[in-house]
Amino acid sequence: MLVTVLALVVALGAGLGGVAVFKPDLMSNLLAAPDWQSPSAAPPAEPAAAPVLAALTGAPVPDAALLKEALDPLIDGSPLGSNVSASVVDVGTGEVLYERTPTAMITPASNTKLVTAAAVLSTRGPDYRIVTRVVAGPNPGEVVLIGAGDATLGVTSKKFYEGAPQLDDLAAQVKKAMGTTPITKVITDGSLFTGPVTSPDWPSDTLSEGTVSRITALMINGTRSNLKQQVMPFTWYSDPERAAGDAFAKLLGLTTSGKGKAPETAATGSAAPSAPGSAAGPPAPGTELGSVRSAPLLRQVEQMLTESDNTLAEALARQVALAKGQPASFAGAVAAMEQVVTELGLDATQSDLLDGSGMSPKNKISPKVLTDLLVKAAGGTDSHLSDFFNGLPVAGWSGTMGARFAKSKAGFGVVRAKSGTLNGVNALSGVVQTADGRLLAFAVLADGVPVDRDTAQNALDKIAAAIAVCGCR
Repeated sequence: MLVTVLALVVALGAGLGGVAVFKPDLMSNLLAAPDWQSPSAAPPAEPAAAPVLAALTGAPVPDAALLKEALDPLIDGSPLGSNVSASVVDVGTGEVLYERTPTAMITPASNTKLVTAAAVLSTRGPDYRIVTRVVAGPNPGEVVLIGAGDATLGVTSKKFYEGAPQLDDLAAQVKKAMGTTPITKVITDGSLFTGPVTSPDWPSDTLSEGTVSRITALMINGTRSNLKQQVMPFTWYSDPERAAGDAFAKLLGLTTSGKGKAPETAATGSAAPSAPGSAAGPPAPGTELGSVRSAPLLRQVEQMLTESDNTLAEALARQVALAKGQPASFAGAVAAMEQVVTELGLDATQSDLLDGSGMSPKNKISPKVLTDLLVKAAGGTDSHLSDFFNGLPVAGWSGTMGARFAKSKAGFGVVRAKSGTLNGVNALSGVVQTADGRLLAFAVLADGVPVDRDTAQNALDKIAAAIAVCGCR
């Protein structure tokens, strides 16, 4: 098995020549047991995020006319239908090598997550960590668990997300801080997020499909109620905040929790809180009793992209809203993301998003915006943007691309892309290394697709694989 893993890594490295997309600890991560199977006591500190792109090679640029000869037959009359838009751009120069209605506004499905990833990394930064806190409640013995928007928060070491903080660690801190004061009540404060917990632009059956949950400021395990489910569809808590509060309450020896608001502290105008509980009495309202930090947002972005995690994407989109001074709601998140699109120099008139995950069929974006984003991210001028290449799944190897390209094996290891699937919508956007070693960005979006998902995905895979094998010189 080790030989197989090493062979795949070598093949992947050779295929992506100009892009150093893996960090030095790749092999230890690959060979380690999944996080939910491993103890997580005292995880090592995360290193500071560093740029993941190396200098591009001097391989020749494909001839646009020859590339057109290779791609046109795969799009004309393909199973994808008649509404297919595409853009292929040289990463090194930005030269357009192939396009088909590249500015058409198409439903991107989960290709939306490329914009979400870029927005959160360019605003919060890859090293940012979300802090979940507990403070003393308004009455002696009460404690308040404050939701900060960390969807990855676990309960114990049996958690869903790698590197996530745990409520049992937080409970131990709270017990120590309360001293001799008995804990009588757990209150949850989820007021950081506002507005509806599901998007009004999602289809009515979205929650029941098990692909995205209600979005609240306080969640555990991305609101998954059954950790034995490791792939979609998932079973969700009907009230994520209450589920997190009840789990925390049990760790403190109570049975249930209630919802409320954290007391004001000195920062918001009240008297300064006293020291934690001791013989002198219970801690004053608002006193911090404990805190845990999330993994760096770069890690969360990688998890979101690799597995196309819709709940995590929506939580991360709200981090963009908070960074831009917008309400942490669906509306605030998309307003902030569109602001970032403009700031990145992309054409905001070709981007009209309504959520951060791509679950809404009303989302619209052009292939050109996606390839422009990929080229900008790979350009090396913004290391925060280039970081998100670490999370793009690799064809035949990882995440949502692990089972793809079975009929287009030429794409194995050399296509790194984000898929997108909704009813009648299929998309694929990412980067690909050509046979000559040139790195290209591509985006292919199809709406009104008349065939089933697998047939449509195979058609998209053939397009990406054709780019990979085409030296086109």
